[in-house]
Formats: sequence, C-alpha cells, structure tokens
Amino acid sequence: MLDKEINPDEKLAKILELELLSVNKIIRERMASKNAPRIPEVTAHLISAGGKRLRPMLTLAAANMFGCTGDNHLKLAATVEFIHTATLLHDDVVDESLKRRGRPTANLLWDNKSSVLVGDYLFSRSFQLMVEVGSLKILDILANASATIAEGEVLQLTVSQNIKTDEETYLKVVRGKTAALFSAATQVGGQVAGASEEDCDALYEYGDALGIAFQIIDDLLDVEGNLQITGKNIGDDFRERKLTMPFIKAIQNSTKSELEFWKRTIEKGNQNDQDWDTALSLMNKYQAITKTRQEAEMWVEQAKRALSKLPESEMRILLSELADYVLTRSK
Repeated sequence: MLDKEINPDEKLAKILELELLSVNKIIRERMASKNAPRIPEVTAHLISAGGKRLRPMLTLAAANMFGCTGDNHLKLAATVEFIHTATLLHDDVVDESLKRRGRPTANLLWDNKSSVLVGDYLFSRSFQLMVEVGSLKILDILANASATIAEGEVLQLTVSQNIKTDEETYLKVVRGKTAALFSAATQVGGQVAGASEEDCDALYEYGDALGIAFQIIDDLLDVEGNLQITGKNIGDDFRERKLTMPFIKAIQNSTKSELEFWKRTIEKGNQNDQDWDTALSLMNKYQAITKTRQEAEMWVEQAKRALSKLPESEMRILLSELADYVLTRSK
C-alpha cells in the first residue's frame, strides 16, 4: 500500500511507473536524429531537467481509467510531452528567459535558432506519433490543442504589457497556453481507451479546469514563492512586465495615482529597485493575492465536479486528489 503522505503526483507516477518507463523509451527513440546531433542534445537538456511528466501522466491515467490496452496510449503520452517540450523551447526564446526549472535555458546554452528549430522538430515528431495511433478524432483533438497553444502565446504577447487587460482576456491566454494541453491530454486518454463521448467530454472539462488552476497557482508562486524551491526569482513576471491575475486584480482596483505607477512599470518598462516592493504592497492592499488563490480554488472545484461524472475508480480518486494538490504545490 502506498504511503498516504506521498503527494498525489508521486502516487500517480508510482502506479504508472512501468508505463512511464515505456513512454520515456519512446521519447528517447523519437528525439534521436542521425543527421543533426544538436537535436537530442537540446531536447535531452530540457526533458532531463526534472519535470514531473504531469501531462503525459494525465493521458496514461485517463486511459487506465477505462481499461486501455496496447501501446497507443503510450504513444499519445509521448506526443503530449513532445508538444509541451516544444512550447517550452519556443517560450524561452520569446521571453528571453535565462533559467528553466533552476537550470540555464537551451537558448542560453546554445542559441535562439537552435531552440526554435528543435522545437519545430519536436512538433513534427509529435504529429508522426499521432498519425501512428490511426484515429482522426485524436489527431483532431491534438492538432486543435497545438493551434490553441500558439493562439494563447500570441494573445499573451499582444496584451501582456497593456494594463487595461482584464481577467476575461487573462483566462483566454491561460486556456490557450496551459489548459489546452491539459484538456487534450486527458481527453485523448479517454478517447484511445474507447470511453464514451460523455466521459471524454468530462475528461476534457477536468483537464481544462485543472490547467487553469495550475497556471493561476504558477502565477502566484512568482509573487509569493521560494527561489530555492521554485527555481525562479520572486517578481520575475513583474520585471518581465507580464500581467498575471494578481496584478490584474490589483490594477482594476487602483486609484489614479496607483495606475500611473502601473503604467510606468508595466507599459513603459521604467522600473527601479523599489518598484517590486510597491507592486507587492498594492497587491496586498487590494487582497489581490488572496482573491487570486480563491479563483484557483474555484477552478479546482470545477475540475472535481467534472470528475464526479465519471465511473468510480481508484484513478478517479487520485485525479481528484491531484486537483487539490495543485493548490498546495510549491513548484
């Protein structure tokens, strides 16, 4: 029996251990390249950086929930991880990031061109794997998710430094850049296992709500996290002028003079060493951090409601625990 003190994602990894080993084998095989050795170098740097393989685990969990056999769900889990890794490579170039999970980014170790092109290669590999599964429905789900992710990134690029950005727009960005892959991961897991359309829809709803909650908590960790645990400096989003939910909630309640502060620091990018403390003070003044956490809690409850539509099983219980755990995660 598993130790109850183990985190739900660790429980999930333990239960799916053998399948995850098979997924990792597929990943290693498919990221290889005879003609361009830089491809596996760059990919291995990111894939081996300590990620929890959460998204592929969601695919495996959903497939197991409905008694999937064969190896198609393994290919889809690898597909999901390739799409995720490709987006990370591209994101770090767009954001000019220097660290990812506490380690130097690929674009820093190599260059932007390598990161973009290797990301493109991984997208291509992901589509090869999708095709091998032989389901137009699954291909449609993952192709739509890939397009939605790109839309979310472009939307974020166009609105991130505009202090008029509202919560509705923020959620569109989050649904694109994060939740789209969560929902696709769970939905294709059910689809490949032969689950009913109603059950696949419930899995989609679960993944969508879980992904939104996950990103909101990620944004909160930038405001109140721990560098030693998260691997990122507190206030990086502010310094990079990204308008996440805590900032939006503070801005929409700010006075005229406070709005001038946000315009200077976010829109104009004119920041000094004291500005982060001022931003944090304004978020606390308007309870933006507390209200943001309440939003995350609401999405977690929505994820659990979606799960309640599915047949009772150990995996359903574990996915419900995983949703709760998102609220307490530290990295």
